[in-house]
Amino acid sequence: MSLQKKNWYELAENLHRYYGGKIEVVPKVPLKSFDEFSIWYTPGVAEPCRRIYKFLKEQNEDLSFEYTCRWNYAAVISNGTRVLGLGDIGPEAGFPVMEGKALLFKYLGGVDAVPVVINERDPEKFIYIVKALEPSFGAVNLEDIRSPDCFYILERLKEIMEIPVWHDDQDGTALVTIAALINALKLTGRKIEDTKIAIIGAGAANIATYKYLKVLGADPRNVVVVDSKGILHSEREDIEKLKKTNPWKYNIAIETNPEKRGGIPEALEGADVVIAASRPGPGVIKKEWIKKMDKDPIVFALANPVPEIWPWEAEEAGAKIVATGRGDFPNQVNNSLGFPAIFRGVLTVRAKKMVDEMFVAAAYAIAEYTEETGMHEKRIVASMDEIDVYVKEAIAVAEKAIELGLARRKLSRSELEAEIRELIERPKKWVTLGRKFGLIKDYSEDI
Repeated sequence: MSLQKKNWYELAENLHRYYGGKIEVVPKVPLKSFDEFSIWYTPGVAEPCRRIYKFLKEQNEDLSFEYTCRWNYAAVISNGTRVLGLGDIGPEAGFPVMEGKALLFKYLGGVDAVPVVINERDPEKFIYIVKALEPSFGAVNLEDIRSPDCFYILERLKEIMEIPVWHDDQDGTALVTIAALINALKLTGRKIEDTKIAIIGAGAANIATYKYLKVLGADPRNVVVVDSKGILHSEREDIEKLKKTNPWKYNIAIETNPEKRGGIPEALEGADVVIAASRPGPGVIKKEWIKKMDKDPIVFALANPVPEIWPWEAEEAGAKIVATGRGDFPNQVNNSLGFPAIFRGVLTVRAKKMVDEMFVAAAYAIAEYTEETGMHEKRIVASMDEIDVYVKEAIAVAEKAIELGLARRKLSRSELEAEIRELIERPKKWVTLGRKFGLIKDYSEDI
């Protein structure tokens, strides 16, 4: 069946119903006879149970990472309060997105991810539930949680959990944005500490991007952030309200922009870079505003499905480098380039935490791989079909976790590469064999 025969929405509806979801659990052990259930279940299973209990109690060593699938299990957790561009549609309606994320985790990173939707809006109760689930997983990916709840939930869970916690709407988009920016700055001869940056949109992705811009060395005084009400600054009328309702945005207003007032046009004037993750365009950013930016500006217009300004319009206005969130244009900033490898790295070494240094290592790994394989103005980041970028990124994260003393396993670079590559390549082999031998059925011509 040709994918051009139907539009994506109709095709997705038909195929989700046809397959009854996108992932399943299959046996990993050989099961040569029914007698082997005495090994994998009772009575044999009692022995690993005893050992896990004994080592936890006597040595505070958690052997569940050795004896069970926990070492490669990630929970994709959401309450459905901000799902894609659909908004607050609830956990049941958000489940297809979490399952789709689990599919990407497996296919791109070799990670066994489990979709978990929780019918709980209260941040404290949500945190309690996720913490209670910790013994089942090696890492947690938070997804599609409304702002500003998502900031508090992420910070708190990172504090109290002994496994890595990541929020892809924040960390994932920010990671690939930062990686792309590293190369864009290199191509235009700029240094991060001197670069003037306009950030359009102050939601989860851009608040995280601002955080990591500072980690990279950006000067907050050179940053201007625009939300739906205009430029953030310390004298804005709603500043005290922000302090109570959204302290993350409040801190940005206090730290950045000592001078500029107004909206998007004023924010772009004289800027070297614009990073927009706001609302779908076109027309959110206008050509005449790009013309007022500094020479050879960098334009990241990341809204989906339509960027804030069309790439050709930005280029006509003088943009040297343009990136979007779409795969049909050059320079796609896609978080799928980040989270599968990040989780592959932390799970391989059984990391206890995800910290900023690991994020930065991943960003530089993406940037370096892209440069090594042919960086230019139309390719500032690799594409998501390049297996080697995931391997390089996962190794960088794993090595940083080992260096920081956050890894339960310590492997050499050659050991890491062999194990990571095998795990990343395995799902692709499984899908190929599954289709060949009918274990994975292909959709029929009448779908």
